[in-house]
Amino acid sequence: MQISYIILGILAVLVGWVIAVYNGLIKFRNRVREAWSDIEVQLKRRYDLIPNLVSTVKGYATHEQGTLDAVISARSRATSMHLDPSKLTAENLRAMQSAEAGLSQALGKLFALSESYPDLKANTNFLELQRELSDTENKIQAARRFYNGTVQEMNNKVEQFPSNLIAGMFGFTQQPFFDADEKETAPVEVKF
Repeated sequence: MQISYIILGILAVLVGWVIAVYNGLIKFRNRVREAWSDIEVQLKRRYDLIPNLVSTVKGYATHEQGTLDAVISARSRATSMHLDPSKLTAENLRAMQSAEAGLSQALGKLFALSESYPDLKANTNFLELQRELSDTENKIQAARRFYNGTVQEMNNKVEQFPSNLIAGMFGFTQQPFFDADEKETAPVEVKF
């Protein structure tokens, strides 16, 4: 009789441990999804600012239609890349990062174009939009860092023993990191 109580006690401790590890994995999975949502919020803010910026520039640089079209096209590609946080893979994350890098490049060209138009550079609406976009870029970077930190915690739990046993039983998998795009890590060419 006493042995059955010991066995029941061991089973209760084991079940309690499995439940605690499972709940911890759920917590980390939800934190990864929340962190991804933070990135999406900042990207949406960025996307919403771009049409106003293009409209402002259009009034000053009417013969620069190619640059404006490139920005609009890049924005369209980036906004079409919505990813479900529960189905993130390294491949679809890379595709999204590529679209975002294309948008960043197009915006860079747009801001470089403004150097040729002193009236545009002095326009308060343009300056405010430029400041807002710069602020948003900083928030996107912060959200990406938070996401990567959360992914690291989740991946550690999924890989470390003994929580990896529970993770494997319940289908928890590693999540992809938000890496810098190849275009962003390429050496900068300086010409004089």
